[in-house]
Amino acid sequence: MTLSKTRTSFYRRLYVAHLVATGTASVPAITAATGMPRRTAQDTLGALGELDILCEFEHLAGERHNIGAYVIRDWGPIDPAWVAAHAGRLRDALGYPSSP
Repeated sequence: MTLSKTRTSFYRRLYVAHLVATGTASVPAITAATGMPRRTAQDTLGALGELDILCEFEHLAGERHNIGAYVIRDWGPIDPAWVAAHAGRLRDALGYPSSP
């Protein structure tokens, strides 16, 4: 089954939010987990707000530059338990590799 651009974008946002919530919370970690380009990962993190998912970058105290991690502060209307339960299906539909 081929996914529409709309569905692909929606699934990608849900899956990236799930990754952040489960500790894969930096752009390099997300790109490593999914194989998506860095810019796509950055754009997806920035677009979570369009789903009313509040995702913020937390700078690590004492670190230079942009060292830190993203944190989901509020899932808005999205049920994180549903996303967690279906993360494998979302991952597979997007063609991302399974976790080692």
